[in-house]
Amino acid sequence: MKRITALLLLAAATLASFLASTRSAVAQDYEREQRWADQILPALMVGDAVWLEQANGHKFLTLYTVAEKPRGALIIAHGRGWSPDYELYGSLRTKLAEQGYTTLAIQLPVLGGGAKIGDYLYTYPDAAERFTLAAKFLQSNGYNNIAIVSHSLGASMANQYLINVNKTPVKAWVFIGIINGLEEMFRIKIPVMDVYGGKDWEITQVGAYERKKQIDKVPGSEQVVVKDALHFFEGREDELVKLIVGFLDRVFHKGDATTALSR
Repeated sequence: MKRITALLLLAAATLASFLASTRSAVAQDYEREQRWADQILPALMVGDAVWLEQANGHKFLTLYTVAEKPRGALIIAHGRGWSPDYELYGSLRTKLAEQGYTTLAIQLPVLGGGAKIGDYLYTYPDAAERFTLAAKFLQSNGYNNIAIVSHSLGASMANQYLINVNKTPVKAWVFIGIINGLEEMFRIKIPVMDVYGGKDWEITQVGAYERKKQIDKVPGSEQVVVKDALHFFEGREDELVKLIVGFLDRVFHKGDATTALSR
């Protein structure tokens, strides 16, 4: 009996050590976050830099762009390893603001350059905290119509946030080129829009049928494929923005011109 107990204790210790080493191997790369910030801030022409602080004391960069007569506010979430102003995300945060939706593009957790998709699983709770802080910031600035617009891995992180959060002011979710399948959509009661390109990554295209079955159960939701668009929608940003704005206007305002100016 003592031998069995000793073996069990050894196995538990080994497992704990393995998990600890795995977490260490995929530890968040705060220095990489700072390098992104150092590149963005000197050239920032549109919007303001806002640093939000997490419970562990870490401050992460967000880019806050206020629309004229805003009809709502959007949390913009980037894909794996990128920044809140990188290419597609810079276009979304500025063009959506031009179309009447204030944007808060947030820096999500990043790992080292060689990290795989699966390595990011450990960062999901941290990402959820960042979504929470972003939503609270927008609420504190008077916004009631709040949505998430997320791309690629950022969409997977948003999925985890929305299915695990107890309460959120987020009232709509747009996900673009999601790379993982949706999880537990029965927990999500807000309208969602799934957008992907006709020439998107294979993993995104293959999963479209199953995603459609899931979002069809959520009232007010829809799926749109943009013919010939690539994963990052190069050259199709305006078309993507038009789709997002149309969806959000339907969700928040339902064509009512008297409410279209409300926040």
